Amino acid sequence: MRNRLVPKLAVAWSLAMITMGGGLLGQFLAPDLAQAADPGADCASCHEKSVASFKNSYHGKAWNGANGCQSCHGSTDQHLKTEQSKKTIFSFAKDGGQSAEEMSNKCLGCHSGSKHIALWESSKHKSAGLSCNSCHTGHSKLPKNLKMPQTELCFSCHKDIKAESGKQSHHPIKEGKVSCSDCHSPHGSFSDKALKGESTNELCYKCHAEKRGPFLHEHAPVAENCLTCHNSHGSNHNKLLTQKAPNLCQSCHIGTSGHFGAPFNRSKSFDANPAVSGTYTSQRAVSRACLNCHAAIHGSNGPGRYGKQLAK
Repeated sequence: MRNRLVPKLAVAWSLAMITMGGGLLGQFLAPDLAQAADPGADCASCHEKSVASFKNSYHGKAWNGANGCQSCHGSTDQHLKTEQSKKTIFSFAKDGGQSAEEMSNKCLGCHSGSKHIALWESSKHKSAGLSCNSCHTGHSKLPKNLKMPQTELCFSCHKDIKAESGKQSHHPIKEGKVSCSDCHSPHGSFSDKALKGESTNELCYKCHAEKRGPFLHEHAPVAENCLTCHNSHGSNHNKLLTQKAPNLCQSCHIGTSGHFGAPFNRSKSFDANPAVSGTYTSQRAVSRACLNCHAAIHGSNGPGRYGKQLAK
């Protein structure tokens, strides 16, 4: 008899807690949310647009429609009573009186356990004086609570990268097929330039796996760093090359023994008249230039001297 009464008593106690005091159990489990719901009407009386935007934001949806103003901005008691009301709440505005570190600490009060910001303290963005609020806002409906679409947001500071991405050969960033965060971690990284890979090459290989190898015949600059030949954000030369071939090739291969290694000028290669140039080298400055013959420029498994010369 006693064993059958225990579950019934437990259910009765739970129902009593839910109905007492406007949801006592809810206040016990989530005091911030329970307290935040009531002041919403007071906030909306002056900040109607802000309250409405919050309820439609990612934060607002996570809090099930609760106003939540006090969770981030602090108590509103003095805010409603004093004439110097701005000084009684925590403001995320530029002229709100809070430092970048104070604003970030407010966010980290909830988000400190996120793996995405584990390296924030040592990040370039933090050392530059930015705060979470520089890029994010609790009232945003955009993914990751960004203030504006990611590419637009990054370009608002990194204008040099914006210019490069507008060149004729570029990664499809503006087209929306690649985002900045595909390659970079804005909250910090162990790699240079906040890269998500251990090195530039490791990052490039995530998309360009066919360039990884291993090859029987390696092209040394390829194995060392993709940026030796390519500009990752954009170039006015095909394939994101830093220079047009054959000039790029000749920046390393000058005077190669047994090969046409003379500098390309009017008398060597650029004059289409063999009687002037004295050789057929004019053919080496057209189309893909050196790559007309050395097509396996990233590495080759070809046999014999052809493979060694990256010709197959």
